[in-house]
Amino acid sequence: MARRIGVGFVGSGFIARFHARSWVGVRDGDIVAVASPNPQSRKEFAELCRELGVGEVAGYDDVAAMVRQSDVEAVWITAPNHVRVPLVQAIVDEVRAGRSKVRAIAIEKPLARNVAEARKLVEMVEGAGLLHAYLENQVFAPSLTRGKEIAWRRGAALSGTPYLARAAEEHGGPHRPWFWRGPLQGGGVLSDMMCHSVEAGRYMLTPPDRPDYLRPVAVTASIANLKWSRPRYAELLRRQTGGEVDYGRAPAEDYASAEIVYETADGDLVITQANTSWSFSGAGLRLTFELLGPEYSLSINTLEPESKIFFSRNVQGPAGEDLVEKQAAEQGQMPYLGDEAHVYGYTAENQHVTAAFAQGRMPRETLRDGLLVTQLLMAAYRAAEAGMTMRFAPDNLDEFVPLVQQDRWSPRQIAERAH
Repeated sequence: MARRIGVGFVGSGFIARFHARSWVGVRDGDIVAVASPNPQSRKEFAELCRELGVGEVAGYDDVAAMVRQSDVEAVWITAPNHVRVPLVQAIVDEVRAGRSKVRAIAIEKPLARNVAEARKLVEMVEGAGLLHAYLENQVFAPSLTRGKEIAWRRGAALSGTPYLARAAEEHGGPHRPWFWRGPLQGGGVLSDMMCHSVEAGRYMLTPPDRPDYLRPVAVTASIANLKWSRPRYAELLRRQTGGEVDYGRAPAEDYASAEIVYETADGDLVITQANTSWSFSGAGLRLTFELLGPEYSLSINTLEPESKIFFSRNVQGPAGEDLVEKQAAEQGQMPYLGDEAHVYGYTAENQHVTAAFAQGRMPRETLRDGLLVTQLLMAAYRAAEAGMTMRFAPDNLDEFVPLVQQDRWSPRQIAERAH
């Protein structure tokens, strides 16, 4: 068994803490450091890691100082999208100068705000000779990995390969103001959440032993703001974010759908469909996955778990997220997940990536996968802006920046683009 590696986190917010909770199931690494400009947040992250028994964490306000810590061998980047390029540049500079023992970097989804930034990250990391991982948790979710294994082993082997995959992620909106802002996050819900659904669909349609089986050939998409640009909700969002987000002036999309056509290595055409929403009202975060083949189908819905709990109207208390991520109610019959980090795939993801890094090999999802996902997302934005199906031409996407990311998009375009 490979020795345990020391992991430093860049970022100490919501997603970093999800990773920390998953770490109780990780055997090949310890969390030993965190870099964050927010002293209170990094203190809370360190205390959480200590409580969970996943590492004694040293705190830094400077990422370069963190990677000079002698036992930091791998870095998990969970910081906001708009600061990732300079953060990775700082890490690479320390590695090249011989001041850091870091030999691997893992970057949280989505990889970047656009293709130019994604390509820059890949070039920097590969140029420094580092191992790398793209942190897409949903393709490690146990229900999805087990379902895919059964579908391909039994259904595809006996009746033919699958031809349609659907994936959706829906909730009522992000936790932090920067997620809502196109220039900082890279767009709206398409950038923030469709990165999950696009990769989950590609994963389901890919044979277990043929990673290069699919080639994207065409993309069509639609984006809209269905809820949060309505005056009542735009004002609510403005108040909730302390005035940082103004969807009456500069909205991002809160709904997106996309269809990607792939050609398989066998010459067949297959399709993935992705739907994402920040305008969903339900018990909490809902993830759904479907896979269809000639004589079989797979269906997963995380809001239909084995466990539910009921609270009468007489049980009243403060709002929280103690039952399910993005929880939207505290009364009635509510689903709950025994271990969200496990169900959503974070535990298996971090088990796999730390083991790969400890053994000196590339993991299953690398930054090259993150680059492809970014290209597909930008192709979807371009198709949505044009109102037509676009041939997938990745070389033509390097300079493309979505209108949403430029604060120049109007929700009326969904109707105005019609030919």
